[in-house]
Amino acid sequence: MNKVIARFAPSPTGKLHIGNIRTALINYLYTRKHGGEFILRFDDTDLERSKQEYKDAIEKDLKFLGFTWDLSFTQSSRLDKYKMVKDFLLEKKRLYPCFETPEELDIKRKVQLTRGLPPIYDRASLKLSQQQLDDYIERGRKPHYRFLVEHAPIKWADMVKGEVKYEGSNLSDPIVIREDSSMTYMLCSVVDDIDYSISHIIRGDDHVTNTAIQIQMFEAMGARIPDFGHLNLVISKDEKISKRVGGFDIESLRDDKHLEPMAINSFFALIGSSSPIIPFKNLTDLISEFDIAKFSKSPTIYQPEELERLNHKLLIYLNFAEIKERLNEIGVDYINEEFFLMVRPNLKNLYEIKDWWNICYSPTPVGGLDKEFLNIAAKLLPEGDITIDTWDRWIAKTSEATGKKGKELFLPLRLAITGMSHGPELKNILPLIKREELIRRLIQL
Repeated sequence: MNKVIARFAPSPTGKLHIGNIRTALINYLYTRKHGGEFILRFDDTDLERSKQEYKDAIEKDLKFLGFTWDLSFTQSSRLDKYKMVKDFLLEKKRLYPCFETPEELDIKRKVQLTRGLPPIYDRASLKLSQQQLDDYIERGRKPHYRFLVEHAPIKWADMVKGEVKYEGSNLSDPIVIREDSSMTYMLCSVVDDIDYSISHIIRGDDHVTNTAIQIQMFEAMGARIPDFGHLNLVISKDEKISKRVGGFDIESLRDDKHLEPMAINSFFALIGSSSPIIPFKNLTDLISEFDIAKFSKSPTIYQPEELERLNHKLLIYLNFAEIKERLNEIGVDYINEEFFLMVRPNLKNLYEIKDWWNICYSPTPVGGLDKEFLNIAAKLLPEGDITIDTWDRWIAKTSEATGKKGKELFLPLRLAITGMSHGPELKNILPLIKREELIRRLIQL
C-alpha cells in the first residue's frame, strides 16, 4: 500500500455536528492506523457564508476530541490554482459555459419531473451558436460553468459498499463554477485531492453520486484516482441532523451535555459497525480496534441517550490518574481521589461531581421549611450504618408518621439536606454524609 493520506474537509459555515465528526473521526483513525497523514482542509469557497468564527470553533472541537493534523489549509488561498484548472478544462472541452437563470433551470426540472423524466440537465448551452453566446454576454448575463460528464460506465471498488457502478448518461453535468466565479464543492475538491496526494477519500453515503462524477474529473486531469469509502449515514429518529439544527453539534455535547471526548470518539467510531460500542480510554486504543471493513451499508439511528449511557460507563471505567487532568480543566482541582472513587458510580457526566461536592461539604442553607416535619424526620432516621437502602426505609417511616406523600414528603428533605430542589438521588447521597451531619442539617432550621 502507498502512503495513506486522508483529509477532513469541513466548510466553515456552521458548527461541527455529529455527522461531520464521525467522518472526521473515521478518516483520522484509518490514517493513523496505517501510519499516514491526516490533513485538515477548510472548504471556504462560499465566501459569503464562511466565517472565521466557525473555522475557530471547528478547530476547538477537533482539539477537544484529541485530534492532531499534519497540515491545514483553506481553499480560499488556492483560487489562482482553480482558475488555472478552469482554463485547462475549458481547453479540453470538459467545461462549458451556461446562461440559464435559476428560475429557468427550475422550470426545466419541473417539466422533466411532470413527464416522468429524471431531472438531468439537457445540455442546451452546448447547442448555442457563437452569435447566441455573444448576445447573452451583451445583455449582461454572466455564465456559470458545468463539467461535461462522458456517457460511459463508471465503477469503483468501494471500501465499504463493495463494487459500485454508474452510467455516465444517467448523471447530470454539475455546475462547478457559479455566475460570480466562485467555485462549488465538486471541482476544487478534486484539484486539492490531486495536489495534496490524497490516497483515500472516506465520506458519507450521500456523496456516492458525487464520487462517480469526480472520478471523471480525476481522469480528465490525468491524475490517480483515490480509493473511496462511503459510510452508512447516521440518522436521527425524530429530527434532521444538520449544522443548522441545534443539539447535534459537538459544542452542545461538550458545553451543555458535558460529555467526555473519549465517550464521543468511542461512540461515533463504532456506531454503524459490527463492533460493540464500548468506551475506550484514549485514541491509541481506539485506533487499534478500528476496522473500516466492519461498517454496515445500511443507515443507523443515533439515539442521544445511548451516547449519554456510554459516557457514564466511561467514567466508571476511568481511574483517578486518568481523569485528574479533566477535573482540572473543569475547575474542580480540589477533588481528591477518595471523593472521586466514592461518587464515581453515580456520575452521568463529570460536571456532576461539583454538585456532589457541594452537597456533601458546603450545601446552601434553605429557609422557610417546615421545622416540625424535619424534626420528626431527624428522629426517624434509621439506626446503624447509612447505606443505599436507608433512604427507602427512612422515607416510609416518615410518611407513615406525618401523613405526607410525594413532593410534599421528598422536597423538604432534599432542600434541607442538599440545599437544592433537584440533583442526584437522595438514596445515593445519604451514605456520603455522616449521620451527625444529616441530623444537623435537618434540625438547624
